[in-house]
Amino acid sequence: MRISSQIEDAVTALEAGGIIAYPTEAVFGLGCDPLNAAALERLLQIKQRPAHKGFILIAAHFEQLAGYISPLNAEILARILPTWPGPYTWILPALPEVSVLLRGEHASLAVRISAHPVCQALCQQFGQPIVSTSANPATQAPARDLATLQHYFANQVDLALDLPLGQQTNPSEIRDALSGQLIRPS
Repeated sequence: MRISSQIEDAVTALEAGGIIAYPTEAVFGLGCDPLNAAALERLLQIKQRPAHKGFILIAAHFEQLAGYISPLNAEILARILPTWPGPYTWILPALPEVSVLLRGEHASLAVRISAHPVCQALCQQFGQPIVSTSANPATQAPARDLATLQHYFANQVDLALDLPLGQQTNPSEIRDALSGQLIRPS
């Protein structure tokens, strides 16, 4: 199946409230429409992830994050924009209306502008960011191949893209944009 038809199928699944598995820079990710509460709840259940942790959003470009993050000052923009697109996730202040299912117990939200072409295409064609969480049950290693993905989730995922991972060996670095604190090294 061609990449473009897989992307189209994935966007259709997202629009229908589905959960998809897709390649990211280092591991397979699970994602859904961040505005669909039922999909977010289902993703928490599938992943066995505590709701207080929240999720990461990936986007094709910075403008897609406008409905999720508070306006940023020039200093923070100068810190984060040079790292994107790329394997860098930043924790930024969330708009108050962002669902607690998405941000967890935090007043912030983890976001990334991915450089992976599949992630870029998904967000571009979906027209907004998508949720990105590693494809693994909470206590297991992230899936790096479709066999592991199938082992973990069997029929719980609506669509899995059979496309290659990026060249990163570790999941994205996560930093707090306000303090600069490293949360997760790459």
